[in-house]
Amino acid sequence: MRGTEFLPVSREEMRAREWYYYDFLVVMADAYIDHPSFGSTLIARLLEAEGYRVAVLAQPDWHDCTPFTDMGKPRFGVFIGGGNLDSMVAHYTVAKRRRDKDLYSPGGKTGCRPDRATIVYANRAREAFGSGTPIIIGGLEASLRRFAHYDYWDDKVRRPILFDAPADLLVYGMGETATKEIARRLSKKVPVEEITDVRGTAFLSQNAEKCIYRPVTVPSYESVLEDKKAYAVATKLQYDENDPIRGCGVVQPCQGRFLIVNPPQRPLPREELDRLYDLPFVREVHPMYKESVPAIEEVRFSIAHNRGCFGGCNFCALAFHQGRMVTSRSIESVLAEAELLTHDQKFKGYIHDVGGPSANFRHTSCRQQKEHGMCKGKSCLAPEPCKNLDADHSEYTELLQRMRKIPGIKKVFVRSGIRYDYMLQDRNKDFFKELVDYHISGQLKVAPERCVSAVLDYMGKPHFDVFLKFWRQYQKLNESDGREQYLVPYLMSSHPGCTLNDAVELAVFLKRTGHQPEQVQDFYPTPGTMSTCMYYTGIDPRTMQEVYVARDPHDKALQRALLQWGRGDKRALVIEALEKTERTDLIGFTPDCLIRPVKGEKYFGLKPEERQQPPKYDALYIGLDFIDRQDLRDRIDRRVDIMVEQGLLAEVKALLDSGLPRDATALQPATARRKSVK
Repeated sequence: MRGTEFLPVSREEMRAREWYYYDFLVVMADAYIDHPSFGSTLIARLLEAEGYRVAVLAQPDWHDCTPFTDMGKPRFGVFIGGGNLDSMVAHYTVAKRRRDKDLYSPGGKTGCRPDRATIVYANRAREAFGSGTPIIIGGLEASLRRFAHYDYWDDKVRRPILFDAPADLLVYGMGETATKEIARRLSKKVPVEEITDVRGTAFLSQNAEKCIYRPVTVPSYESVLEDKKAYAVATKLQYDENDPIRGCGVVQPCQGRFLIVNPPQRPLPREELDRLYDLPFVREVHPMYKESVPAIEEVRFSIAHNRGCFGGCNFCALAFHQGRMVTSRSIESVLAEAELLTHDQKFKGYIHDVGGPSANFRHTSCRQQKEHGMCKGKSCLAPEPCKNLDADHSEYTELLQRMRKIPGIKKVFVRSGIRYDYMLQDRNKDFFKELVDYHISGQLKVAPERCVSAVLDYMGKPHFDVFLKFWRQYQKLNESDGREQYLVPYLMSSHPGCTLNDAVELAVFLKRTGHQPEQVQDFYPTPGTMSTCMYYTGIDPRTMQEVYVARDPHDKALQRALLQWGRGDKRALVIEALEKTERTDLIGFTPDCLIRPVKGEKYFGLKPEERQQPPKYDALYIGLDFIDRQDLRDRIDRRVDIMVEQGLLAEVKALLDSGLPRDATALQPATARRKSVK
């Protein structure tokens, strides 16, 4: 259902509800958008649904504690969330330059929240309310920084966040179940220091025996600070135990105390997830802001239908935050939300996305997981799919089919990440065809990331031949229907394990297939990922083997330039990269060359045996690159048949009848350039 009333953000709004006290204060680093896509808002609404009076403090001025006391002192406690993004990621690019926009703040303005927001807000809340008020931190920032972690912006290992944020408890992962239990006990006057058994939480103790679950001790903060091998060992153990069924409690000593991390909570059952999304969200930005908050536009007409991801990408924090066990909402719940959106005055008939972390996941990757948990040290999909993988899109297909039939909906898009390797494992190809026919608009974005197998292994991604197979099938589906739709690959530069030679190989592939990416994402070492461990330590924590890491900004610039080889401003860097890799054979005039020498450059006018001479005229070479010539002929035949069916002969006759001479250019044979995949 759709709500009409925001949670109170001031004493005036509390009085309007005839409140003279409240139970919990929810502090959020994002602007207050009353929508289920925003974690702190979701927690606030959940607490309200449990019967508590909840006030919201969004992006408070952190320079003193006054804003924290403006609504008085909460009866039971304070919940603090650091935002939908880590505050440092929200503020800084991978080059550590300050961003000029914050999409989660009014008007996209920067400076509405502090760096390391969770730490700052927790300190201000403690200053405002004293030691008698329980403070609980949660959300992405707290979750990924729960252990001692490498901080890219400080370029050092920082302590577990509870040592810097004076909170009593930390809730990690998707925190609804833990939050409800903590709130219940606090409302029953249970001292917060006695709440030490709740799954999905962490706390500090003077005694390691406070961990009531079977404990696993990881290397201490002091050890991981001094020894990179110890850091890698700690990372592997933390990942291994991050499982709601077989996971143990994890203990990390730090400066005379112990961080105790209880095992994760189980994912919410479907009926509880449905209930969560049925809470009375207003689905708008709070009217206290004079300007809108840009983040609302991305989710206003999008629907999240699942949680968790068993994809296993090492550079992604999802596995360490949401977990690898997938759960999803019922079809009826998702359709109800879609129908609700059709009544929005701003709705134009288009559902922008029906997705989640990976859009085409609706259930656990195999049946064994529900009883035994996720396999330790193994990936469900990479480098090869597990033999027990249950690849089934039937429910997702039904969901999309039924959504298209809702009155008022013109088009339903799928814009979140599609795991094409998972799609290929589904013997039933109905979803693939449905996706191509109904749910993309001209192009489909997927994420092969790289093309070299060794690099993909470090990433935890499937090998490149899987992507090429998917691409071929995608082309055939589009061609069978006469559609002109394209595949847009997401690419990442400078991931640990990627050398300059590897970057050259990807550049050659991009040149051959006619792709010139406008944007390339450099690897961003964010807290809590396996790849960040590789970046900091130079060690793969899965094998304890050394990994090459491009850390120098210039080395990273060379890799990025190769992936944008066609841009003039990257020319000097591309030439330098080709020289360093001894691949100057890619500077020349053959179709495979990345760079064409120009007059004045050292590669211009070399001897024939050293370099192919430039032609008399500055020509543009256009051609088709096919190994399978019969496949090319078949494609041409199919295309001509389609053109004839669509009225080609009648069009030519009409031109002749109008007086167009038979030797006119428009009537001469021509072929359109079409790139294909080898």
